[in-house]
Formats: sequence, C-alpha cells, structure tokens
Amino acid sequence: MHRRDLLKLLALAGAWSTGRVRALTLPELPPHGFDYAWLKGTARTLAAHEYDAHEPELPQSLVDIGYANYQLIRFRPEKSLWHGEKRGLELRFFHPGFIFKRPVHLFEVEDGTARPIVYDPADFDFAKSGLDPSGFSPDLGYAGFRVIDETNPEIDVAAFLGASYFRAVGAEKQYGMSVRGLAIDTGADHPEEFPYFTHFWFEKPPVGAYRLVIHALLDSPSCTGAYRIELVPGESMVMDVDAALYPRRRIERLGIAPLTSMYQTGENDRRLANDFRPEIHDSDGLAMWTGGGEWIWRPLENPRHLRYNVYADNRPRGFGLLQRDRIFDHYQDDGVFYDRRPGVWVEPKGDWGPGGVVLVELPTADETFDNIVAFWQPEKPPEAGDELLHAYRLHWGAKPPVVPPLATVMATRTGLGGVVGNRREYFSWRFAVDFAGGKLPLLPRAVEPTLRLEVSRGTTELTSCRPLDAIGGRRALFDLRPDESEEPINIRLYLEYEGAPLSETWFYQYSPPPLAERRF
Repeated sequence: MHRRDLLKLLALAGAWSTGRVRALTLPELPPHGFDYAWLKGTARTLAAHEYDAHEPELPQSLVDIGYANYQLIRFRPEKSLWHGEKRGLELRFFHPGFIFKRPVHLFEVEDGTARPIVYDPADFDFAKSGLDPSGFSPDLGYAGFRVIDETNPEIDVAAFLGASYFRAVGAEKQYGMSVRGLAIDTGADHPEEFPYFTHFWFEKPPVGAYRLVIHALLDSPSCTGAYRIELVPGESMVMDVDAALYPRRRIERLGIAPLTSMYQTGENDRRLANDFRPEIHDSDGLAMWTGGGEWIWRPLENPRHLRYNVYADNRPRGFGLLQRDRIFDHYQDDGVFYDRRPGVWVEPKGDWGPGGVVLVELPTADETFDNIVAFWQPEKPPEAGDELLHAYRLHWGAKPPVVPPLATVMATRTGLGGVVGNRREYFSWRFAVDFAGGKLPLLPRAVEPTLRLEVSRGTTELTSCRPLDAIGGRRALFDLRPDESEEPINIRLYLEYEGAPLSETWFYQYSPPPLAERRF
C-alpha cells in the first residue's frame, strides 16, 4: 500500500456517513477490526515512505485568532464523548486554531471496530470568541482532547494537545510539566524535530471502569511510532505506555519518555530573582535510580547558556523530574500554585539496556517557556528500518512511587562564600545542601557524618556537616573556589557513616560567572 493511499484511508473517516460516531468499514482494517498489532503494522508501513506533513489549510479566522479569544472557544459539556454513560471518564475536544493548526483524526473503538469521531461546530460555544463558525467545514477536525472525571467535570485529569505533548494531574488537580511521545535532536546544534500524534483511537471503557486505553499514531520526518497508553486516575495518575518506533533515518539523539518542564529561579539559582515570588519553577530536580542501585538527585538551574548532560546507565530503574519543595511560602504564588505542581516519574519495564538519562537545560527569562527536558537515550543510535520497543509506566503526582531508603536532599542553597566578619581576599561560592530522612534521625547529634565531596575543577574549603533541627537532618556546607574558566564545574557529594552511604548522591553543575562579575 502506498503511503498517500494509506493516509487517505485513515482520513476518509470524516467524510462518510451521517452520525457523530460512525461505523468504519475501511479496507485498511483487518478482518477482526482495530488492534495494537494493526497500528504497529501501519506505523511500520508509513516509515518505509517519505514523510508528508499533510497539513490542511484552516479558515483564516482560526489562523489569526489570538490566545485570549482562542481560550474563549468553549466545548459544550453535554457533547462530551460517553457523557452520562457512567463510564467514569469522558472526552472533550479542543478546537483547531491559534498555534494548534494541525488537526488530529479521532476514532472510538468498540468490540474491536473503529468508528471515526467527526467534527461538528455545534459541539462548541463560539459566542465570546468573536468567531463565526457558519463556514467551518465538517472535515475541519479537532486539535486534541481532554479527559474528564465525570464525578468532577470541572477538572481535567489529562489533556493531549500539540505535537506529541500531553499532561495529567494527581490528587492536587494541578497541571504542571508535560510529557512527549518522542524527542528527536533535543539540544543538538541544529533545529529540534517535533513528532506529532496524528491519529488517536479510544477504546470505549466499560461502565464504571474509571480507566481509559488510548492508541496513537506518531509521525515525523525521521520516525513513525505506534503507542498504547492506558490511563488510571488516582492520588497519582498512572499511565502504562507501550511504544513501537520505526526510524526513517539514523537518529543520533533519540529521546524515550521525554519530560518537559520549567525552571526560572529557585533557592539555588537566584540570578533572575527580580520577581516578588521567591521561586518560580514546575520542577526543582532530576531524580534517578540507576541500574546499579544508586539514588541520584540533580538540582535544576536556569543557565546562562544551553547545557546538555548525559548520565550514563545500564538497565535504569527509574528517573523523573520532581517538585520536592511543596511549601506555599517558598513560592507565594496564589495563581498557578507552583507548590502543587505534579512531578513525573518514569518506571521502565523490561531491560532498556545501556544508554543514559539526558538533561537539557536552556536559559529562559520567562516562566511561560519550558526550558528543561529529560529523557532516556539509548547508547546505540537507531537506524532506518529498525524496530524499537519500549514500555514504561508514568506516575504523575506529588510523590514518586518509590523513594530512596537513604536520606534525601531537601534543599540546595547557594551564595557568596567566605567567613562572615573576615575580609575576603578572593571569590568563592557557598553551597548548603540539606539532607533529611533515612538513618539521619538515629545518629547522635555529636556524630558528624563524613562528607564525600568531589569537584571536577577548582578547590573546596570550609567543609562541614552539622545538625539541622528544623528538618531533623543535616546540612552539608562547603565553599568552591573556581579557577578562571567559565566552563561548568561538576560536583558530586553524599554523606557517609562508618563506610556506608547515609544519603542519596547529590550531583550539581556550577557555571562560574565571568571574571568581571566575580565580586567579593
């Protein structure tokens, strides 16, 4: 089957029959109807052909609409898919327009048969948006969808909108960071590629199921993919993801389970602290549980320049971008509530083999721009014609499903080094790392754990580890005196007692300021 013919068959659903959800008898479906195996075969077939952006033209009024008016296009709740059927979850759809110009094709799957969900302008209230929908075509399509809890229909539990991005909430009912289906060439010296979910299939849930299975077809110039995503809302939203990827070319930087977040300013990075709010971030650190069993915490920063780091591992047990600091007073934001932002923990299933967790930090002066990306990168770059199978579980919520048995980092603070009251003769930078939990509360106050500290450049001084009663833990303190280079300095630290680790490993990357700014 030629690629254009296949795309035509997939898109024809919006042109046939009369109802909102219509029986689909297209020849591309196997005798037993839709299933994940068929979707993987479809993705593999598409990968053997050249990429076609297949972007239809939108009415000019939708192209020109601004953010404020786009937000005023309201989906009518009574038009939700499965509304009133007591299935636990309902679906509402986003209208195309603004920056969401590429429609997606949506299908309902029942008893193994796929039926297209057809665009209808009557599903929306345009009264406040300034739009006249009378000329909108029935094949306009939808831009994405929201998953609604029927017991609290004012709150989304998940949303899929734009490229391959999606978000979800836990018990805090607060959106924050995003996850993508796939990352390609993130942080490279050439433009990043953003794959798109072009088609979605929703398995109709049984009555009272309170879970949803979503299938998605991914397409981009470099890769296609088939995804099966099962959502189970709860105190933490859990998503089980199966992904089958089919590269069209060799991909040097392929990102599996990419997490996207924002960090502008915080306790350890106050370079842009010109806001009345003390901290502004969706996540404050990257957590990793390595295949070798080591627990790692890497605080985030808003760097002066792009930073790209790979933390090599083999058969990783998990990683995630987390918001450990959940105290309102540290943010003072009563609008978007950064203290409630969910973290996302990636739990690999099976053997992911060798590779590394990649952390990309980009400079940003605005909290509306996501500048943090983390993902798993396989050691061997995939080639055209390969099949890559990855399965993982995403946990969205205040706490990850697993925590270190050791003391964890509660806060990282930095500032000018030196001894208060003494004249400073040179520039140094102070680090205060607070640990709590594990066996720390059992140690006598008189015992000072050994501070295991390594730096890639420069010298350290004034090191100590003393009790911090406010958190029932210990504070590790040291000054770093950098050399004249502005290149980043890697720092590694953990607490030890009688030869055994007491804490997770704290990794940090410090970028010394230019020499002219090193005032002391």
